[in-house]
Parts: sequence; C-alpha cells; structure tokens
Amino acid sequence: MATERLVVVGGDAAGMSAASQARRLKGPAELEIVAFERGHFTSYSACGIPYWVGGRVAGRDELIARTPEEHRARGIDLRTRTEVVELDLSGSRVRARDLDSGSESWTDYDKLVLATGARPVRPRLPGIGAHGVHGIQSLDDGQRLMDSLERTQGRRAVVVGAGYIGVEMAEALVERGFEVTVLHRGAQPMATLDPDMGGLVHTAMNRMGIRTVSGAEVTKILTDERGRARAVATAGGEEYEADVVVLGIGVEPRTALARAAGLPLGPSGGILTDLSMRVRGHENIWSGGDCVEVLDLVAGRTRHIPLGTHANKHGQVIGSGAGGGYATFPGVVGTAVSKVCDLEIARTGLRERDALEAGLRFVTATITSTTTAGYYPGAAEMTVKMLAERRTGRLLGVQIVGGAGSAKRVDIAAVALTAGMTVDQLVTLDLGYAPPFSPVWDPILVAARKAVSAVRSAGV
Repeated sequence: MATERLVVVGGDAAGMSAASQARRLKGPAELEIVAFERGHFTSYSACGIPYWVGGRVAGRDELIARTPEEHRARGIDLRTRTEVVELDLSGSRVRARDLDSGSESWTDYDKLVLATGARPVRPRLPGIGAHGVHGIQSLDDGQRLMDSLERTQGRRAVVVGAGYIGVEMAEALVERGFEVTVLHRGAQPMATLDPDMGGLVHTAMNRMGIRTVSGAEVTKILTDERGRARAVATAGGEEYEADVVVLGIGVEPRTALARAAGLPLGPSGGILTDLSMRVRGHENIWSGGDCVEVLDLVAGRTRHIPLGTHANKHGQVIGSGAGGGYATFPGVVGTAVSKVCDLEIARTGLRERDALEAGLRFVTATITSTTTAGYYPGAAEMTVKMLAERRTGRLLGVQIVGGAGSAKRVDIAAVALTAGMTVDQLVTLDLGYAPPFSPVWDPILVAARKAVSAVRSAGV
C-alpha cells in the first residue's frame, strides 16, 4: 500500500491535535504528515497569554504544551517559520514560503487540514501600525508585547476594546503596575453580555481603578518623533496618553487562503464544515479551530466562536477522520468565562439580541444572590440573568457576573442547554449544597424559579 501524505496548515491547537491524533492511528509507513507553522511556536495556550503578561505565569514556555522538537520526535515533519501562501486544490498541493530565507516550494497532499486560526482585528486607522501597538492572538504576539513592556519607561496603557481579550489584558497590565484606560464603542463593556450585565462589569472595573470609557470610537493612534505610540484619539476629540496600546477589539477568522481557493465560508467569514469537520463539498479537506464556523445548538445557525477548547476537540475529530477513523463535532452552546481582577464573568447560550435575531420569543429573569451561604465568611455577591423561550420554557441562555466562585456555575447551564432542558426541569436539579459552596438554593436555581414564573405570567 502506498504511503499517503497529510498536510496540515497551522501548528497550534487544532492543527497539531489533528496531526497527533492521525499519527496515533497510522504510523509513518502508512501516513506521512507534514505540518506548516508561520510562527516560532506550536501547541501553546493563547488563552494563557494575559496571565503570562500579568506575571501569574512564570514564563512563556509554561504555556507550551508540546514543542516543535517533540512533535518531530513523534514522526511529524513540522516546518516552523513557514507560511502556506497558496492552495492548489485541483493539483492537490500547497505552496509554502520560508519566512527567513524567502524561498518557496510546492508540497503535494492526499489529505489536507486547514487550521489557520484567527487574527486580531486591526481597524484601518492612522498610526495603527506604530511601534507600541499590539494585537494579541499568538505566542509570537505575546512575546512582542512583553518585549515592548520591558522597553517602555512609562506606565500608561490604553486597551482598545472591552471584550474578553480587552478585559483580561486590562487586568494583566494593572498587575504589571500600569495605569490602564479601556476604550470601547459600546454602551457597556463585554458585548458578549447583555448591556444590563455589562453595566455591572463597567462599575466593577472602575472600582478596581481601571478607567473604562464607553461610547469611545477610536479614530487615530498618535505617535512621537520616533514613530512610537504616545496617545489614542477618539471621535469626541479626547486624547488618552499611552506608552503602550493593546488591541482587544476581537479576532476574525484567518481565511484568506480558503477564500482564494473558493472554499465555502459562512456569514462571519469562517470556513464551513460538516459534523466530521470536513470542508463542505471536499472529501479530503478538513478544517478546525479559530478559522471555522460551528453550529450553535441553541440558535440553530453557524457562528464564529474562537476558543481553545473547541480547537482541541476539532483537532481530535479531524485527526480521527484523516487517520482512517470516525468522529464528529456536534456543535456548541457558546459557553465562555473570564475575569478581571476579582470579578468573574460568564455566559452560555443566547443573549437577548441573539434570541431576537433567531426569531425567538422569550422572557428574562435576573436575580442577585451570594456564592456561598450568606453567613459564611467570604460570601461574594453574584448576579444571574436567565433567558427562557416564552411558550415552552426552554432554557435559552444564562449570564453571570460576580465574585469568586460565580463563573463556573455557568457549566450547569451549559449542560442544561445541551440537553434542551426547560427552566422547570432546571429547578428540580439535585445540585450539591453545603454552606462553604452555595446557599440552600443555588443562584442558578433561584434564577430558574424566577424564569418559570415569568414564563407562566407571559402565557402564549
């Protein structure tokens, strides 16, 4: 039997998980694996970058799960600092460029995996490419930011954007002793939450000493005579002095290669796949990680949800298929958690605007409770917001903002959403109780009880 060749484009979570799983299923005599990675690092935790920047993680290498050398020792021909610049689908080959030498070459494939990831959103603004302006997505990005922080003499930082990346980087910079201003266009930070819940985040961030400016549309990065960022200007005429600027606007799927090759893309520009992570309409091409759109099990439509948890699962599914096995990835409910200083933030399922866009009629219920029994030392306040379908009572989404011990309660809701439970069923769950862990009625159950009442009051 002739040896097949699997080519993997992208060397982080999805790509190298796929390569490793395929190698477990087939040895080098059956399957040659060639992987291309444009950066210096592979198989790392991009989610851990803010904690490295903030000093909670001792060093960069702590974030690396498997080095290029370790992958090569397992029989994977991994080529770092090599960028794939063209896909020739009719010829079943890819053209790659060595970023150090500039030389290019073609590599044939029998099976192809696209795991090109995402890239930080960089709006086309004057000064956006100045020294001291950083987007954070890869470990190389994190290293450039760390080098910049070491060089700068000032202690003023401006974070543009207040999503997960923005608030996590704000915390990291505060922990490094910077005076931090967060600028964002929305009415409240954390657009992944409804505005009423985002308002809680805004209040807490200001209380922590993080200056948070809502409705601030950035128009320009001002630079000094050396071409280094010195301030951020907004449409209102304000200027916010900065020795370093971090872009936390979000990310977008890196799919220029796929687009140029004519592969199917979804509404947000991510590659579309079937349940086995095969690119739709292409038997021998798979895709996963931050460059794809996945099925939202609650809304019933595809969404771009870039998370390392998904990417690793995608890689396992892809590697199984490419290695001759079988696996599927059914979809997600949109669960995410974050924190800024001592505030925990979580969401799963749909926000109000998501439900409206999906054409769903719904009710909401919001409650404030505590993370433990109220009399137990260290009890922290937490707010839970729950969405339920108006007629059926089906759980649609949950958002949580609160102190230590709040965020991971969202996992209860994530399981309930995946199972298609109603808020009536949620109320009856037998959750663990002891005063150090929860009030007698867990806040999730209290919110569910209120949602049940809202459903019944709303009628049909």
